[in-house]
Amino acid sequence: MSNRIQATRASAGSRPHRTTASRRVSFLRWGDIDRVLLGAVVLLSLLGCLLIWSATLERNDLTGGDTRAFLVKQVINVGIGLGLMAMVVMTDHRWVRILAPIGYLVAIGGLVLVLVMGSTINGSRSWLIIGGMSLQPAELAKLAVVVGMALVVAERSEGRWRDRVGTVDVLLMLLVAGVPAVLILAQPDLGTMLVLTATVFGVIAASGAHRRWLALLAGGGLAAGAFAVMSGFLEEYQVDRFLAFTNPQLDPKGAGYNVEQARIAVGNGGLFGQGLFEGSQTQSGFVPEQHTDFVFTVAGEELGLVGAAVIVALLGVVIWRALRIASRTDDVFGRIAAAGIACWFGFQAFQNIGMCLGIMPVTGVPLPFVSYGGSSMFAGMLAIGLLQNIHLRTLTAPASRMAPQQRVLVRS
Repeated sequence: MSNRIQATRASAGSRPHRTTASRRVSFLRWGDIDRVLLGAVVLLSLLGCLLIWSATLERNDLTGGDTRAFLVKQVINVGIGLGLMAMVVMTDHRWVRILAPIGYLVAIGGLVLVLVMGSTINGSRSWLIIGGMSLQPAELAKLAVVVGMALVVAERSEGRWRDRVGTVDVLLMLLVAGVPAVLILAQPDLGTMLVLTATVFGVIAASGAHRRWLALLAGGGLAAGAFAVMSGFLEEYQVDRFLAFTNPQLDPKGAGYNVEQARIAVGNGGLFGQGLFEGSQTQSGFVPEQHTDFVFTVAGEELGLVGAAVIVALLGVVIWRALRIASRTDDVFGRIAAAGIACWFGFQAFQNIGMCLGIMPVTGVPLPFVSYGGSSMFAGMLAIGLLQNIHLRTLTAPASRMAPQQRVLVRS
């Protein structure tokens, strides 16, 4: 009887602890978020708004005379993005996994709609025009692929200890990535396809797959790229972009024009730049698509090497925090998803900045959190929300208090 009483008291004594933990999750989540990650994203978004404003200030052909048109639109995009991020942060971790397949199917549906009723911009049928607002489903597909691949490994690993993922796991992950990849190629959107390929490679590496899979994927990707060029699968303008990358003088008024003007703009900046709203190339409108794909050239010209370095550093902070979150969580789904998001942001930033500097071909991908556009901003903020969600789960469920079946099941 005394043992029962002690057990009852012990059980009763433990209830306040669970209640406190529950309140911590409900009311103090925002106090525990990764402030460094959030701060870097907010600063990037604010800098992006300023750079977009400068790039469109003298572009009456784009603004219709309203010099703040794109600034206001981007501020709204940032506000909506932060709202989406907050929703994901406040969503219970279990619901994130439950809703993941629905998000994946929505992304696939959007890619199908693009092929059926999409609008063609810059040679790619990638956009849906809804109520005067343009959406690019391929941007959301990046996050859907990362989450879908992470969910495959997590679901197949529940309750089992394994040294690494098996062949079936890798094939299922490739299937999850393959469906949207085919739809994106059909648009065709080569830039998004390159980012998606690098992201898939990073997710499979983070999942603990055998090195032979990584070698096969790398070799297969190179072979597929060579075949696409040699077989005529790529559009003519896409081939011209690659040729202009190797030698911009081959077509100085066409495909090589963007590269040359971007280099001139960045070179004009020097160490401290010509001053915000004062860039000669920027204010003259010489750099095409400068508020979207080539927004980094505005920073290079008007803020100089110092300003451009700040943007690179902030992007580096975002990637570092994502990798830190991945390394600290014992949840398989969270670890793979966070690592995949880091790969996505890392390669896309490298590709965008690289094409502005002339060290990567022009493929038309936005600079995360900086380039103008709602689709890219929304997808990026949703990803940041997921990172914060994983971070909070790690804080409220440390490994020392987790049941054995909840701990890491797949080790790299």
